[in-house]
Amino acid sequence: MRDRPGASEAGVTIDLIVGSESPKEACGLFGVWAPHEEVARLTFFGLFSLQHRGQESAGMAVSDGEQILVYRDLGLVSQVFHERTLATLQGDLCIGHTRYSTTGSTTWDNAQPAFKTHGTKGLAIGHNGNLVNTAELAEEVGRRGPATTDSDLVATLLARHLDDGLEAAGLRVLPRLSGAFCFVMMDERTVFAARDPHGIRPLSLGRLPGGGICVASETCALDVVGAQFIRDVEPGELVSIDERGIRSLRFAESPRPALCLFEFVYLSRADSRMFGRSVHEVRREMGRRLAAEAPVDADMVIPVPDTGNSAAQGFAQAAGIPYGEGLMKNRYIGRTFIEPSPALRQRGVKLKLNPLPDAIRGKRLVVVDDSIVRGTTTRQIVQVLRESGARQVHLRIVSPPIRWPCFYGIDMSTRGELIAAGSGVEEIRGFVGADSLAYLSLDGLVSATEAPASAFCRACFDGQYPVPVGESEPSKFALERL
Repeated sequence: MRDRPGASEAGVTIDLIVGSESPKEACGLFGVWAPHEEVARLTFFGLFSLQHRGQESAGMAVSDGEQILVYRDLGLVSQVFHERTLATLQGDLCIGHTRYSTTGSTTWDNAQPAFKTHGTKGLAIGHNGNLVNTAELAEEVGRRGPATTDSDLVATLLARHLDDGLEAAGLRVLPRLSGAFCFVMMDERTVFAARDPHGIRPLSLGRLPGGGICVASETCALDVVGAQFIRDVEPGELVSIDERGIRSLRFAESPRPALCLFEFVYLSRADSRMFGRSVHEVRREMGRRLAAEAPVDADMVIPVPDTGNSAAQGFAQAAGIPYGEGLMKNRYIGRTFIEPSPALRQRGVKLKLNPLPDAIRGKRLVVVDDSIVRGTTTRQIVQVLRESGARQVHLRIVSPPIRWPCFYGIDMSTRGELIAAGSGVEEIRGFVGADSLAYLSLDGLVSATEAPASAFCRACFDGQYPVPVGESEPSKFALERL
């Protein structure tokens, strides 16, 4: 059992300050049991398709049935893994993780999968979500290593109960966790998948043509590796995958399902499917409903790419206004080890979104975006559009105002950073400098999914948290202060 570090153990990535307006991503999970397949290569492409869910670090754990080998590092999937690396990761089962931090800093020690041993047995685990009883778990675990994540705490607790196997350890530890969690886990012979009792984050199972089984945060990752969707992992379910097939155990009953509604708005890729519907089509419907709720006279509808694209198409279709491109996105910006100069920080939005002056000059624009969090990037976008000659800029947001923080795996954990928590729509419009501003209603957003309102966590919009978070807001860096 070995944990092989990547090339820059002590390195820490630096955000290229381009002002991400939307909430930060959740993490991406992938796992596969497939003897006679190149499981590391399948995991690489699965993680590559989930890169939008986290760009801080990436890692894999692979087993040949005898020992677990872990490779992880800071950076994008394509930066961490190369042909030579993948050639060393041989086995029949593999799990992978791509991270955006919601507990713990961006350090190599906090990259996943986390790896623990107990005697001659080992386990690896990747986590998507955020626990709200982290302090309680940390007190029980006591002395810890350099990692400062809730995921590492769970790995430590599981390792303490490995004598009876990882499945039995999961049944003992998982019921004690509170918050949002999807896990992919493995020992030397079996892949496991688990989802919290509310199912706040998505997790799906798929079957490969040769009979292997995959598990992934989104169905787009199953599509990319050629796996056929079987079903979602159920809330409160622990799934085991090995030569005996798929076995299901329930570690907790589900009080009610509460999938994060923001998966449809922003987090998931447009080609993924949830509740039997493509995210692309749901976002188109969100745009159509927003056009009906907040009509405007304009010459062209443009999206803020990429998550605004589908909704802008729906808005244009319903409003009878031409759809066009007005902002070009640099899709390769990701994260960087090079810190921009103060001047580049000041104009940071153009590093990621650059306007097309010839397309927008003299036009009244409807600009469709998924959300407004802090308002600073939206303000920059409006400014650069005006500087490029736009006559009017009308903002249409295909989600309600975000007034409450998320404690379940999206990095917006304080009300102070949310502009809508203390400002009305007209105040926000004035701050960002738009000619008009309108949001899609919560009823309109839920209706676009064709699922009942009770199926979702809507806490960032209405303050109703499915899992209690206590009186004080949990801190991302809580474990670093203990």
